[in-house]
Formats: sequence, C-alpha cells, structure tokens
Amino acid sequence: MRILVTNDDGIYSPGIAALAKVAKNFGEVRVVAPDVEQSSMGHAVTHSRPLSYKRSPIEFPDIQAHRVNGTPADCVAMGMHLWKNVDVVLSGINMGPNLGNSMWHSGTLAAAKQAVLFGVKGIALSTPVGKEEPDFDHLEGYVSRTLEGLLENDELALYNVNLPPGPTDIVWTRQSVRLYDGTIVPGTDPLGRKHYWFTVSPLEPAEEGTDRWAVENNMVSVTPLRLDLTDEAMLREKLPF
Repeated sequence: MRILVTNDDGIYSPGIAALAKVAKNFGEVRVVAPDVEQSSMGHAVTHSRPLSYKRSPIEFPDIQAHRVNGTPADCVAMGMHLWKNVDVVLSGINMGPNLGNSMWHSGTLAAAKQAVLFGVKGIALSTPVGKEEPDFDHLEGYVSRTLEGLLENDELALYNVNLPPGPTDIVWTRQSVRLYDGTIVPGTDPLGRKHYWFTVSPLEPAEEGTDRWAVENNMVSVTPLRLDLTDEAMLREKLPF
C-alpha cells in the first residue's frame, strides 16, 4: 500500500512525524507537507503562481519527505503527481481538533477531501492541544487501531478522525452542527496599532452521537463524510419558485 502523508500545520509539526511513524506499519510512506503553517486554509488551491517543492529539512527515518510552498490541497496534488499510484492520503495529526463546524474551514480535512476528488481514500486525523504538546506516544496505539479499521478495504471513502488526549474507546459519529455567537475581540500590537481577533462561542451543547460529544467523553471520533452537500430533504420537497 502506498500512503501519502500531509497536513496543514507544516513540515515541522510533531503531529505529521507521529502520523508518518504509524503509517509505516501499513505500507510504503511518503511525506509532502506545506513549508509553513496553513491552518484554517480550507480547500484553497494555488492558481496564481507556480508551486515548487524541496527536500524536507526535517528527517523522517526511512521516509522520503518534501515541503511545498502551497496549501494542504496543493500538497496532495503535488504528492500524487510526484509519486504515482497512491492508495490513501493521511492528513494530520493536526495540532487542534477539527470537530463540527470547523470542518468547513479545516485545511487538514481539505487535504483528505482533495484525495477523494482524485479518486483516493482520504483520512484526516486531529487531536486537541492544551498548554503542552499532545502526547503522541500515548495516542499511537489508538491511531494504529483506527487506521487498521479504516484501511482494511480499498473502497473510496472520506473520514474525519478526532482523538482526545486520553482515549478509552473508538466510536462512529456524525458531525456536530451547532449555531455559534461570533465575537470580535479588539486589541493592540506592540506598536500601538489596532488589531482584532475573531472568535466564537457555541450556543448549544453537543448532541450525543456527534463527534464533539465523543471527544468530550474521551472517545476517538470517526466520522464518515461525503463530498455531496446537497440537502436531499429540501430537494425532495421541490418547492416552487
């Protein structure tokens, strides 16, 4: 099995090193990741300038690794161009969760989506980050168990995986879609210039069976996704214009 590993945190992230290490147990691995952090980039692709790639300045033992001056989706395109017959794309392990509404702007998930658009299985993996770096050695067993289950067949699929810091189980979930109250937080930089941070506060608790609920209850969340965003119920109603 040929496994392409990428992320949106950049080639220097410890999360991609942890994922590549586990991926080696399942097949031949290559790493192609952004040269700088591309978090919350979503599914942006670069079309106004050429892309380039270089050898990674970070050593990945027994793995060829490159960095690209582009987005996570660009990295998948470049990786699958440079290395033919890729069987699966793994994206992560992201330093921070990609739960619920954050799927819409996640660069980590976008890389997995790009793989599916190219006809290859895509799996995005993320974990929350606190004041300290995640304990990837502690998570390794659950990452391996999750991948073992998702890689056992070669059907085309898209999965979003979120690992809590201290997992106790692995469960199938659906996406948590909640309304948020958007807030703009003003501030000033060291030179006295005004700047603003955009943040949100959830208005509703997580529903049981959702990705957010699972992680809040120390379970690995595995959410099967699809690219078709069509609202089938509304379409069936066929309301007149």
